[in-house]
Amino acid sequence: MGIERKDLRIRPTHPELQSFLDYLRVERNLSPATVDTYLRELESFFQFLSEKGVEIGAVDPNLISQYLVHRQEEGRITERTICRILSTLRGMFRFLVREGAILKNPMNTLKTPKVPRRIPEVFSLSQVDRILQMMDTETPEGLRDRSLFEVIYSCGLRVSEASSLTLESLFLREGVLKVTGKGGKDRIVPVGGEAEYWLKEYLVRGRPLLLSRKGGRSTSRVFLNRFGRPLGRKGIWKRFKYYVRQAGLEGKVHELRHSFATHLLQGGANLRAVQELLGHADITTTQIYTHVEQDLLERAHATYHPRSEGGS
Repeated sequence: MGIERKDLRIRPTHPELQSFLDYLRVERNLSPATVDTYLRELESFFQFLSEKGVEIGAVDPNLISQYLVHRQEEGRITERTICRILSTLRGMFRFLVREGAILKNPMNTLKTPKVPRRIPEVFSLSQVDRILQMMDTETPEGLRDRSLFEVIYSCGLRVSEASSLTLESLFLREGVLKVTGKGGKDRIVPVGGEAEYWLKEYLVRGRPLLLSRKGGRSTSRVFLNRFGRPLGRKGIWKRFKYYVRQAGLEGKVHELRHSFATHLLQGGANLRAVQELLGHADITTTQIYTHVEQDLLERAHATYHPRSEGGS
């Protein structure tokens, strides 16, 4: 794992950073990808401190501001990136104060700028169909991709959730999957008819052929690459990017998850139910998808409200 390699590199020089990473991984049970995101930002910060000749316990608000200027000079950064940097530093310094590694938290007097929540991009129903039609289901790779992206769209999965699916998490007789989401939390999600059909086809006609390329060694991961090994997130991103281009569209695979939520709400699904299906801890995260209803609401108001122009 990449995170383990990086941990070994930083352990001798930055014990405070190593302790914080261990806390994120063990106590908060964050995914390796999330810990890696923290690591990349904090390595940059510790490198900055090293160049300034400043120990972690001597950091003050002024130095934090200098670091933000330094990051700006390295390359233009957005307000969203600044918020992420400050959030990362705030979490680390809060941990270090709690553990007694430093006496004061330099982040206490710094305010994080408010950034408007970004409206997610979504595919229309016809665009989803067009992308899925690009896959050659006569090959094991194409069959895998059709079942993979049908499942992501049908179940609203994150890429990491789809990549980590195992045979033991499939309950196709009941029409559901057990998905392990952020923080190691499990949830049960129903599988739509199309996704169930293509997943069964892949398990019978595609996966055994891919697995045979591994020399007979077994793995419980559902989705395999062309060498018979577990298909990772980067592989999924690359495959989806290829098909989107083939379809003459633009977009990322995570937009299938956005589309799942948006299309459910457009169809009349309850917001709380969509929250459960997506695995959101906070319903305010799910509410961002209600933006698609705005045009419909405005048109309905304009048509039917007695005080609206054109109303009956």
